[in-house]
Amino acid sequence: MSSHREAPEISKDPVADSSDLYAFVSPDDPDTVTIIANYVPLQLPSSGPNFFEFGDDVLYEIHIDANGDARPDITYQFRFRTELRNDKTFLYNTGQIKSLDDENWNRRQFYSVTKVDKNGKSTVLANKLPCPPANVGRVSIPNYAKLAEDAVHKLKSREKVFAGQRADAFFVDLGSIFDLAVLRPFRDKHLVGQDLFAAASKAVNATDKTNVHSIAIQVPLDMVRRDGKKRVRAKDAGAVIGVWTSASRRQVEVRGDKGGGDVVVGPQVQVSRLGNPLFNEVIVPMAEKDKWNSLPPSEDKRFAEFVATPELGALLPVLYPGLFDNLDALNKKKEPRADLLAILLTGIPDGIIDGFQNNTGKVQADMLRLNTAIPPAAKENKFGVVGGDLAGFPNGRRIADDVVSISLRAVAGATVPLVDAEFEADAAAGLVEQGLSINDVSAKLLKKFPFLPTPFDGFNNPS
Repeated sequence: MSSHREAPEISKDPVADSSDLYAFVSPDDPDTVTIIANYVPLQLPSSGPNFFEFGDDVLYEIHIDANGDARPDITYQFRFRTELRNDKTFLYNTGQIKSLDDENWNRRQFYSVTKVDKNGKSTVLANKLPCPPANVGRVSIPNYAKLAEDAVHKLKSREKVFAGQRADAFFVDLGSIFDLAVLRPFRDKHLVGQDLFAAASKAVNATDKTNVHSIAIQVPLDMVRRDGKKRVRAKDAGAVIGVWTSASRRQVEVRGDKGGGDVVVGPQVQVSRLGNPLFNEVIVPMAEKDKWNSLPPSEDKRFAEFVATPELGALLPVLYPGLFDNLDALNKKKEPRADLLAILLTGIPDGIIDGFQNNTGKVQADMLRLNTAIPPAAKENKFGVVGGDLAGFPNGRRIADDVVSISLRAVAGATVPLVDAEFEADAAAGLVEQGLSINDVSAKLLKKFPFLPTPFDGFNNPS
C-alpha cells in the first residue's frame, strides 16, 4: 500500500503512521495548493466504544521545501488534545451529535496549528480548533457531512485547514501485489501461479470501506514558492516545491502507576515520514525501513542505490518469462536507472517531457515534487504524467491518481526511454496496471476542500 504498515516498527504504532500524502494545485481554488496527510490507516468503521482519533502524544508535521535543498522552508505543525466531558460513562456519545459542541458528544478532540519558518521561528496560527467526531452511524450523527463541513477552518493567515476522519480513497489490489507480485493482466504468465487463477479473476480494492484520519491544508501559492510570486512559468525553478510529512514522539515516555499520568520527556524523535507513495513500501529493504522512517529527506542519498537498482525490476523478468526481455537485458548491464533516480529523488528536468519539469536540483531526496504553475487538468487521466496528464503523479499526487500502476510501469521500464532514446520498453511495461480506479472506492470524492470522502459509518459497515 502507499505506506500503510510499511515498516516493522511503525506497523505497531498506527496513530503515528503516515499512510498517504497528496499535494496538488487546488481545482476549487487554482491559486492555492492542497496538501493532505493521512494517518491511522485501515480503520474499521465499527470500532466503538473507543473510536479512532489522532494521538495527543504525537507531533504531526507537513513540510514544504521551496529551494530544493530537501530541508523545510515552511513546516506546519499540528498538535492534538482530547477532552472527556463525562467520566462516568463508557459511551463515546450519550445522544445524537448535531454540532461540534453538542453536549451529547463525550470525547472531543481539538488541535492547534503552528507555522515554523526556515529559520526555526514558530508562529501559532490557531488554537483549539475542533475536529469532527468519528462517524459512529446515522442514528448517532444524522448529518455527518454538515459536521465535517463545519470543521473546515479559514485562518486569518490565509490558510484553510481540516483535521478529522475521512474515508480512505487510496485504492490498491494489495492481496495480488504481495502474493509474489501477481499482475492480474498477466496472471496466466506468472512463473509460479499461472495455473491457479480463474479466467475471471478481478482486482480487489483492499482498502475499500476503511477510514483514515486526515490533516488537510490549503495554502496560497505565493506563500509556498521560493520567491513569493503569484505568477510563474512552468519552466521556472521557483515553480516547483517539495512536500513530505512526518510524525514524531517524545524520546522518553514513562507510564504512570496507580492512576498517575504518563510522563514524556526529551526531544521529539521522528518515527514516520512519507514523500512519494510506495518509496519505503517497495524500494527500501526491510532491514532499512525503520531507519528510513527516522531520517530527513536530506539523507536519502543513503538509499539511492535501491532506487537505481530496484529489487522489483529484477524480479519481473524472472516471474514473467518472456514478457520483460528488454528489461532483463537492461538489468544485466547493471547500470543505474537514471529514470527512477530522476522521478523519485531529484525530479524530472526541463526538456525531457514537453511542457513539464519538476526538478529541484542535485540533492537526492524523497519528496513529492509539485510544479505549482501547471493548472488542474480539465479531465484527469489516472496514469498522470505517463498518461499525458501533466497535472498528475509524479507531478505531486492527486487523490484519483493510480500511483500503484504508474509506479509498476516505471519500474517495468516504461520510463527508461525518457533518458535513453535507444531503449525500447517491453510491450508489457505499458500494459501493467492493477485494474482499479477511484471508481472502485465505495465513497465519492468531494468537489471542494478537503476533497476526501465522508468516512464510512459503523452502522452500515459492521464487519
